[in-house]
Parts: sequence; C-alpha cells; structure tokens
Amino acid sequence: MSGGVLHGDIKKYFRDRLSAGNMVVYRLASPVEDEIALKTSPGQMPDDREGMVRLPDSEKVVSGPEVTTENPPASGISSMDMAGLRTAVAGCERCSLSSTRTNTVFGDGNPRARIVFVGEAPGRDEDLQGVPFVGRSGKLLDKILAAIGFTREDVFIANILKCRPPNNRDPQDVEVVACEEYLARQLQLIDPVVICALGRVAGQTLLKTKESLRVLREGIHHYNGIRLIVTYHPAALLRNPNFKRPTWEDMKLLKKICDEGAGD
Repeated sequence: MSGGVLHGDIKKYFRDRLSAGNMVVYRLASPVEDEIALKTSPGQMPDDREGMVRLPDSEKVVSGPEVTTENPPASGISSMDMAGLRTAVAGCERCSLSSTRTNTVFGDGNPRARIVFVGEAPGRDEDLQGVPFVGRSGKLLDKILAAIGFTREDVFIANILKCRPPNNRDPQDVEVVACEEYLARQLQLIDPVVICALGRVAGQTLLKTKESLRVLREGIHHYNGIRLIVTYHPAALLRNPNFKRPTWEDMKLLKKICDEGAGD
C-alpha cells in the first residue's frame, strides 16, 4: 500500500490492474487524491466489482458521490454501530487468518474512551480468550494504566489485526487491508482524544510510514484528526527493562494530551 488511508466510507475508483507475481495490484484513488495500492490474491477482487469505475490514466482523481445512509459503501462497515461491527468481525473471512484463528479479538474497554491503545495483532492468549492483551504483556499494560490513573474500563484496547497471525509474525499487507476498515470504524465510533500506538508495527501501520520507532516516538502525530503518539509495546519492556523509563515519559505525554482534550 502507498499513500492515503483506506476507509470504508471512501468511494473507491478502479484505476488499473497489474500483475505482481502471484498477486494482483489494484490502484485505488480516494477523495483526498491520495493513491492507494491494494494487493489481493488473483480473483479476490473482480474487475467489474460494484462501485468501481475505470479511470483513464490521464484523468485527475476527483471525489466520488457523497456517502450517505441511502448510498452506503459496498462493505457497509462505515454505517455499522459497535454491536454490528462486533458481529461482522466475529464472522469475518476477508483473509486467510480466518481459517487459523480460535477467536477473533474485536477489542475491549470503554466505547466512549478518551484513550485508545492499538497493538499490532492478537497473540496466543488473546486468540484463545478473544480479548486483547491478556498475557504477560497485558498484565504489564494494566500496571502502566494504573500508573497514569486509568483502568481497562476507562480506555479501549484494540489491534491492527483482529485475528492472530501464525507464530505471531508481523501482519502482512493483505491482512492489514482486510482489517483496517474495522479499526477505522471503531475509532470513528469511539472518537477518542488520543490514540496510543503500541510498538513499531502499530505506529507504522496507522501512520502509513516506514519511519523507525525512535523517530515515531519523537512527536505527536494525527490519525484522521485524532492525536496519536507511539510508544514501546509492553512485550518490548519485558524483553528490555531499559525501555521502561522512555515509556514512562511517553505515558506522561499521553496523560497530558488526554487531560488537555477532556474539555473539547
């Protein structure tokens, strides 16, 4: 994927279809004129997919028809409430991870939270229980939350992916594309003051960048108008206790942003 942010409420336009080994690449254009390269397996996205219009290469990308309740996007995700979204995730078969999961991991916490934490993907314990951050990393996250005056019931915790990748490998592009509408809708419904990306993969995926974790930690970013910071994943703190002090600095910044935005 390159450029832009793919959301369920963006009218997509078919630009061209290219061979990429055993994959097919579709270039899509959003109303904000950012081009998105979407890789899919052959046959997964037919050329005549409803709602997609082929554009001449010379034609400038323009905004599509306004998305309304009478004219929803093909997936319908952008019009779902949290309960409907949870049901959709539970039955999702958008990528191959659906065949290897035990449970989907929708997310957990306050649906009106001021802070949303986003990790990269469920692990073994999360896959078994269907709840995010319940293993050793989860226990450490609970302690971090307590240190800044919060509990799990105060925040919302989610992941980039809703299913566990085999052997806890990094999410693949096709899996991120399959899942990102769900997370985008969750964040839209919650409308938090600030998002905290836990780890390099979550930060890079949300911000559509390849910058290092060191660089991503240096400032305040934005995701669809929501302030976002990036910090170490709790698993990294378990491996390297030296990361605890910089993480504490990140958490103080998170709390400061949350407090400042509480009256917005």
